[in-house]
Amino acid sequence: MTATESTQPIRIVVAEDETIIRLDIVETLTAQGYEVVGEAENGERAVELVEELRPDVVLMDISMPVMDGLSATRHIAERSLAPVVILTAFSQRDLIDQATQAGAMSYIVKPFSETDLVPAIELAKARFDQLVALESEISDLTVRFETRKLVDQAKVLLQEKLEITEPEAFRWIQKTSMDRRLTMKDVAQTVIDQLGNNPS
Repeated sequence: MTATESTQPIRIVVAEDETIIRLDIVETLTAQGYEVVGEAENGERAVELVEELRPDVVLMDISMPVMDGLSATRHIAERSLAPVVILTAFSQRDLIDQATQAGAMSYIVKPFSETDLVPAIELAKARFDQLVALESEISDLTVRFETRKLVDQAKVLLQEKLEITEPEAFRWIQKTSMDRRLTMKDVAQTVIDQLGNNPS
């Protein structure tokens, strides 16, 4: 699904220090129906724009001056300001792992095409929406972290068992929790208990 199919276009901030690449990304996003609300040439400016504009998604290059993309991502993720899609020219596992630990919701390895861009943006937004939903249910940070781990495990099991996507698995957990008046943690634990011990 592209942004053009929804009523409101997804608002995006693009952070990339190489002007040519940044313009190319902006052009591709606009063609896909997204609305680019801000452009940054370094991580510090990206953080400022995100705090000011509250976009739906941030596309963040890793290697940038002043503040690198990982530090900027960490700052944005810690404050739950917006989901971040990391852009990296290197396909090394360690950088991608670092980006995930910093709070990135998905990543794209350069050079990429628009067919890479759209799914990464949609996935990042879906994952971020899930986090926001979890956070609104749980105020305690320790419990929230435990719940996230359980929900992530349950999503994987549901994806395999029901052959559904990650966002669909999360919606299943969310809906079941509302229908049965249980917390998402309880639903996730039940899924793990029932499917995790049953390899069939």
